Amino acid sequence: MAETPDKTITDYALVQLIPNMLTIAAICAGLSAIRFGVQGNYVLAVQMIVAACVLDGIDGPIARLLHSDSKMGAELDSLADFVNFGVAAPLVIYFWALQDMSGFAWMSVLIFAVCCVLRLARFNVSSKTENVVGSGLPNGYFTGVPSPAGALLVLLPMSISFAFADTPLLPDEVICIHMVLVGLLMISRIPTWSFKAARVSRENVKYFLVGVAFAGAAVLTYAWTTLVVLCVGYIAMVIWFLITRAPKRFGKK
Repeated sequence: MAETPDKTITDYALVQLIPNMLTIAAICAGLSAIRFGVQGNYVLAVQMIVAACVLDGIDGPIARLLHSDSKMGAELDSLADFVNFGVAAPLVIYFWALQDMSGFAWMSVLIFAVCCVLRLARFNVSSKTENVVGSGLPNGYFTGVPSPAGALLVLLPMSISFAFADTPLLPDEVICIHMVLVGLLMISRIPTWSFKAARVSRENVKYFLVGVAFAGAAVLTYAWTTLVVLCVGYIAMVIWFLITRAPKRFGKK
């Protein structure tokens, strides 16, 4: 009688691979954004990066829900973030408005990409040694602007152009400075709110769901305007945290 081979637990249910599949899909979206940017299809390029942001936002929670989070998944997610938000986003805006500018435009792209990879490296180190948001901040806060938010912020000039067709383009120098400032925000020590740690009380669930329906309708009807409003609101939130929380934090010895 033949012996049954000793089977090590190396097989995964297909459902457990969904988070990594979403991450791979996000990478494909980011790389496709670069392709569409080269071809001049800038609207679709930005849409691909927004799709990558959405996929990045849901792959982690789904992994924890399915108990399929792993070290490989975490590293894959980090690499995807750099490709999608540290490379694709600045390249798309470079193709859109900055190709004819001097070397300062390319320097801005490089500075943003380096800031993004430094931010991701810092996040990976802190997540292994401290709380995910780390650096002594309370739960629900990141240190600096996360890379997906940074990508959407750096694409804000494009979103404004798509939302308001008659709006004149910003000067190239302003776009470059904007790109550098967003990159510096990613590696800053400014506390920024994390929606992943947000909680909704039972009494407010119905209002939250109505708000989600309203936001969904706004995205479907006025997609670019809604994206501009969200980015401006996020900038306002960063400024508010900088004013209200940073002094308290840095005032402590």
